[in-house]
Amino acid sequence: MRKDQDQANHPNHSEVDHEGMDHSKMDHSEMDHTSMNHAGGHAGHHAMMIKDFKKRFWVSLILAVPISILSPMFQMLFGYEISFLGDDLLLFILSTILFFYGGKPFLVGAWSELKSRTPAMMMLISLAIITSYVYSTLTTFFISGSDFFFELATLIVIMLLGHWIEMRSVMGASKALEALIKLMPKEAHKIDKSGNIIEVTVEDLKPGDKILVKSGEKIPLDGSIYEGTSDIDESMLTGESVPVEKVPGMNVIGASVNGEGVLKIEVNKIGKDTYLSQVVQLVQDAEKTKSKAQGFADIAAKWLFYVAVVIGLLTLIYWSVTGDFDFALERMVTVLIIACPHALGLAGPLVTSRSSSIAASKGLLIRNRIAFEGAHKIDKIVFDKTGTLTEGNFGVTDIQPVDAVSETELLTLAYSVETQSDHPIAKGIVKEGKERKLEIYDVKDYRNLTGKGLTATVKDAEVSVVSPGTMKNNHISFDEKNYEALAQQGKTVVFILRNNKLQGIIALADIIRESSYKVIKELNDLGIETIMMTGDNKRVANYVGDKLGLSQVIAEVLPHEKSKYVSKLKKDGKKVAMIGDGINDAPALAESDVGIAIGAGTDVAIETADIILVNSNPVDVLTIIKLSKASYKKTIENFVWAAGYNVIAIPLAAGILINQNILITPAIGAVVMSLSTIIVAINAQMLKIN
Repeated sequence: MRKDQDQANHPNHSEVDHEGMDHSKMDHSEMDHTSMNHAGGHAGHHAMMIKDFKKRFWVSLILAVPISILSPMFQMLFGYEISFLGDDLLLFILSTILFFYGGKPFLVGAWSELKSRTPAMMMLISLAIITSYVYSTLTTFFISGSDFFFELATLIVIMLLGHWIEMRSVMGASKALEALIKLMPKEAHKIDKSGNIIEVTVEDLKPGDKILVKSGEKIPLDGSIYEGTSDIDESMLTGESVPVEKVPGMNVIGASVNGEGVLKIEVNKIGKDTYLSQVVQLVQDAEKTKSKAQGFADIAAKWLFYVAVVIGLLTLIYWSVTGDFDFALERMVTVLIIACPHALGLAGPLVTSRSSSIAASKGLLIRNRIAFEGAHKIDKIVFDKTGTLTEGNFGVTDIQPVDAVSETELLTLAYSVETQSDHPIAKGIVKEGKERKLEIYDVKDYRNLTGKGLTATVKDAEVSVVSPGTMKNNHISFDEKNYEALAQQGKTVVFILRNNKLQGIIALADIIRESSYKVIKELNDLGIETIMMTGDNKRVANYVGDKLGLSQVIAEVLPHEKSKYVSKLKKDGKKVAMIGDGINDAPALAESDVGIAIGAGTDVAIETADIILVNSNPVDVLTIIKLSKASYKKTIENFVWAAGYNVIAIPLAAGILINQNILITPAIGAVVMSLSTIIVAINAQMLKIN
């Protein structure tokens, strides 16, 4: 037996409904995602949207050139005059094309925000472009006044550019569901009533069917063993770092990997009832909830929208009562257009683009802007153990020979025999042997003792590497106090025998990353609570937690429990980040406020996360927090510049100082707006971190 431990039961979860996931980056809620049964289509949809915004931007830019040249406001600003028969009609036609083609994403998005009663950026932009287009159309054909076609053109072009930049800087929708589904085997070896082996698809299996799983194969579906013994690798699903010994009567999970034994299994769950399908549901539910969050830009736009509508209406009412209605209408239109400054459309996207570039240079990949924006407010960080705080691979920690056997001789014996095996413990011993450049003895008659260890003939002697259980079953004495001391440290101990006589013991453990000590200390110094949550056993988990100085350790946790724990940690308004690398971490990554995946982890964890640590270094979590703080500060500065323009321009546009002969005209507004945009662009490029 490789490891003595309790077997965890895997409870049922709720049924799975493979609906499409929502976006968390842009306001795309007008799209119907429920027909997307896997995330491949979802990611393709996001790529198509980027392409669509790019196309609309370039077409709108081309249209904006003649519109600007023909615009009376533009002519007045630059001191020239163009006049010919039908020039106003041509200007109207070009502007109409631009309004409906370039403005469509904003108009559709605004309708979605209106239906959900959550005004944000799309409604603010649409308010400005609808107002400018309708009023300019009236001045072209029905009433006297200045047109705003120039404002319409530049506003649409700038906003399209901002959205395109932002969408390019942030990765697309999650592929988590697709990655999970790919884990399942497509075929199985079914045992018919006559005992014959028939190759069938997994979809053809039903509860009660019997299947054969050969060594090294993935288990097709959840079931129970009725014949055979083997060690099964469930690390990708449960987080358990050591393969689990399975004997008849025990349950197995679909998509886990069989070891060297041959198993006969009775299927007890299929389709949406399987363990992996429940993980799919957990990821999906968490992402749907998470996607409802609004970014800082949307919150700012919401309040600007309210301010614009209120002041615009008050302006119209006041000047209608005290003066000329045409003048009142012009003032209101000017207020509504000025309320959506060009700089607002670039304030966030330019910081996003700059921060994404800095992040990439630091080994970070930002996939969810809204989650990243909130990273500076993190109160608690939850770490997975295996593959995150630890290397996820066994390493030799103790070599204890007995009697006259040397440490080198003991390791060489084990190294020589273990070269014949691909078990994780064998790999750890082989790695140590290679690092010490030990000689490999000639090995003959190698035999794998399923659930016990292995044995071979080395230098005319029988050398065995066995588990503590095998030692007890074979009544071979050993220092049990020493063994228990090592086991309490979370180490796995193997015994090396020569001709059935104990030569010594070798202890192994999942090695703690050197960088983990640094990140935990610095997070603790920042006042951020550090928590480790793992599917591994308590003994191993507590050892790692004590070594690192973690605030809290939660062990023997299944995927559905991980997401529930994260949900509990988020109570009282606490911001929780989760860092993991395995399939078992995916639901918790999706549930957390900021999901962070180790780059060397599974595709499922990576595709579910908001931020990816490309270099697989937990220390980069500190960089995320620093960059998020710097980006937040720079975004605030940019919005101050963008909205600060509004604070001055809106009252002047409303005519509050008209008695002092101070009245902002569309031309003056355009100049100040351009200056604000330039300042915002320069300020965004000044973003940096140490």
